[in-house]
Amino acid sequence: MKVTVVGFWGGYPKMNEASSGYLIEQDNFRILLDCGSGVLSHLQRYVSPEELDAVVITHYHPDHTADIGVLQHALLIQHFLQNKKIHVQAYGHSEDKAGLDSLHYKELMTAHAYIPEETLTLGPFTLSFLKTIHPVPCYAVKVKSDQGVMVFTADSAYQEEFISFAKEVDLLISECNFYKGMDAASAGHMTSEDAAAIAEAANVKTLMLSHLPHFGDLNQLVSEAQETYKGKILLASSGLSITYSQGGTSDAIY
Repeated sequence: MKVTVVGFWGGYPKMNEASSGYLIEQDNFRILLDCGSGVLSHLQRYVSPEELDAVVITHYHPDHTADIGVLQHALLIQHFLQNKKIHVQAYGHSEDKAGLDSLHYKELMTAHAYIPEETLTLGPFTLSFLKTIHPVPCYAVKVKSDQGVMVFTADSAYQEEFISFAKEVDLLISECNFYKGMDAASAGHMTSEDAAAIAEAANVKTLMLSHLPHFGDLNQLVSEAQETYKGKILLASSGLSITYSQGGTSDAIY
């Protein structure tokens, strides 16, 4: 099970980077989790767009969906260039009909509503969902396989439900849009302290801080999280990749 950070910025991408997007791979099955601004360009460092099997969207804010349209155009162009059938399954919640409808495109991408109370099987992966605290409906996602398990908080204020949802997972990718002591909750986001509290209480193996702010010294987020969580902490960066194999071993490559 390989997890690669395609994009990690909150709100909008910094120059030559991307907002939220994560590539999850195993047994030649590839899921793109969120597809924010700049993601399509950076995705092609790792796979071609037509090699995706599924796209899963946590919510429909632009920093998580802005590149859906250009991804669809990439599929269309490759369909003609390669003269072959291309089809990607796309999954999002149904609480925003326009958002879900935007995931459907010709015969190339089919939109499906995931049912938050049920698990979703995609290739070797089983996905489960947890509603978050955000200005629009949004869902955290747990991705599990026989090689590892990860949780992506998506966008949310702190909630205790994250602790049981992420209990003892190999990797917790937590949003971290604010620094310790700031009022993140009113914006539907979390601080470094919030992310660390979840990681510590859930006893996760690795915490990755993501959906990062556009101000301050980002290394301070790690220092602040270390005050609460004593495990391994990674700061999200373009191309950061973690591979899990059977037995729970992992390697992180920058």
